[in-house]
Amino acid sequence: MNAGSNGGGPDRCLKPVKLRPAIARADRKMIYSDAGRFFSRQTGDRAGMANSVITTAIIDFLESINDLETQPEIIDRLEAVMDACGFDYYGVIRQPKASEDPLSLVLAGRWPEGWPARYMQKKYVLIDPTIRFLGHARKGFNWAEAIPAFQSDPHRRRMQRMMIDALKFGLEGGYIFPIHGRRGLMGNLSVGGKQVPLNPLEMTLFDVLAKMVFWRLLELSDPIVNEELSSTVDVQLTRREMEALSYLADGMTSNEIASVLNLSNHTVDWYMNALQIKLRAKNRHHAVAIAFRLGLIS
Repeated sequence: MNAGSNGGGPDRCLKPVKLRPAIARADRKMIYSDAGRFFSRQTGDRAGMANSVITTAIIDFLESINDLETQPEIIDRLEAVMDACGFDYYGVIRQPKASEDPLSLVLAGRWPEGWPARYMQKKYVLIDPTIRFLGHARKGFNWAEAIPAFQSDPHRRRMQRMMIDALKFGLEGGYIFPIHGRRGLMGNLSVGGKQVPLNPLEMTLFDVLAKMVFWRLLELSDPIVNEELSSTVDVQLTRREMEALSYLADGMTSNEIASVLNLSNHTVDWYMNALQIKLRAKNRHHAVAIAFRLGLIS
């Protein structure tokens, strides 16, 4: 439930830039395949679709998004979808690092007046259960599903207070949809306001919408960052480096890794230094974190 505004009332983040279509035809086909059993974009076949306002609104948006050439056009159409679905508020935001201001990473959004300021003042970003749960999610989920996942967390009470605080601002319920890329969790789409039940089909369509609108807005607002985040990860590791990395991720020390691989400590340390250089990591812990984000280890 991240704050998606610059504060002071329902707001928009607009940087109108006209560029080439953001997603190549092959990439669009891949994204649409996520909902392939529900609809086929290429053939326009809507057989078997639930006849609802929500599904119609989302599909119409997905079919037109690559014909929209500016950020304001996309946001206008996106907000029309939100209105049709019954969501008063939403946010499309890049995943922040610990040192980054979340509000500087908002691609589009509108939130209750005063909520973004409250969110930042209380430092809810550090304990927001929806954001923390997002790191483990592969698909969208209801905000209400987040807190039960932190039964024994020392910040559970503060999480509950945050949700009560959000309720006072009109955020009675909502959903959040992760956007994953080649480098891990890239961002999310969060929607909320009044309680709006979504069925499995609508959840899947929202997952597809989240991906499409995130990458399209990112290219229009910051093409350099978009290119960096969507570029192919090319890290060439040797077999020994991969073995050392896997054991390091399991919590082994250099001595333990050396014993398992039947190598000297000096040789293991050499592999570790090579890993840090190739992954551009500051230390071994950082190397493991980067490797997880890149999918080199699991």
